[in-house]
Amino acid sequence: MSEEALDAALRLVRAQTALVRRFDARLGGLHGVSLADFTLLLRLAQAPGARMRRVDLAEALGLTASGVTRGLAPLERIGLVTREPDARDARVAYAALTGTGRRRLAEMLATARETAAEIFAAPDWAPADLARLTALLTRLGGTGLKGP
Repeated sequence: MSEEALDAALRLVRAQTALVRRFDARLGGLHGVSLADFTLLLRLAQAPGARMRRVDLAEALGLTASGVTRGLAPLERIGLVTREPDARDARVAYAALTGTGRRRLAEMLATARETAAEIFAAPDWAPADLARLTALLTRLGGTGLKGP
């Protein structure tokens, strides 16, 4: 069983790499952002008020606080995200999606949906296959658009 488990894990890593490349190519070519940028913006958009404390954003994305700070910096420079201080605690800062960020994210979402539809197109993928894959990835701790 350990050989099969390792094989499955390595195949999953390889598939993830291929998916990231494909999304990076499409999102980068059309919108100038990476898949990592897109997922960060998407998490912000899903948060109440389209803003989150950086530490909470890091936890939601499975990153370190410094990783989120590095990811936010270029998005702040191009006006998709802004830094908002907490009115009650000067030590706390929020990352917030800007109006431009919301509009650009809507465009990115359309591209991401098209890319995913191409990847999981019939006849190679039946709806039942996609549902099963989603369930299996959720068992591994994967989350998607709607969370777990």
